[in-house]
Amino acid sequence: MKSGKVIIFCAPSGSGKTTIVKHLLKTDERLMFSVSACTRKQREGEVNGKDYYFLSQEDFKNKIANNEFLEFEEVYGGNFYGTLKSEMERIWQLDKVVLFDVDVIGGLNLKNYFGENALAVFVKPPSVEALEERLRFRSTETEETLKMRVGKAVMELAYEDKFERVILNDQLPKALGEAEILVQSFINT
Repeated sequence: MKSGKVIIFCAPSGSGKTTIVKHLLKTDERLMFSVSACTRKQREGEVNGKDYYFLSQEDFKNKIANNEFLEFEEVYGGNFYGTLKSEMERIWQLDKVVLFDVDVIGGLNLKNYFGENALAVFVKPPSVEALEERLRFRSTETEETLKMRVGKAVMELAYEDKFERVILNDQLPKALGEAEILVQSFINT
């Protein structure tokens, strides 16, 4: 019943998609998080295999050559991010719905790959200024990476109309409720 379905939450960095995804994982046992692979440095508190699969550039490029990714892209000056086919298969074997937390381009690629078996949701920040403030609050960015992320976010916001479902994350409780309803409706059909 659930096998073969995927739910994709995508948004510019700082929009709140990860907060929404974590909430959904706590409230719906039918969902399982798809851990992405990346080549960026592991941040304090992150766990390999839980937050990301942290790979060297060489390992990542070997997996690209071996066609092991559903989608991947190079972002933020040489860092690669991608979705491993093996991760999706692992989750489906557990009879769970795959829940993705990806950037906008990755979300579009996954949406196109899975077609009607996917629910693709775009999480929109209230404004670019609010998004920048959220990124600053994280304290994980240098001024240079912050400018890069905000610049990329401005570009990504232009893709909103490519998604059937958009959640405006201006009030977190409201956004969480909307996400729950969308997910339940999709899984139950």
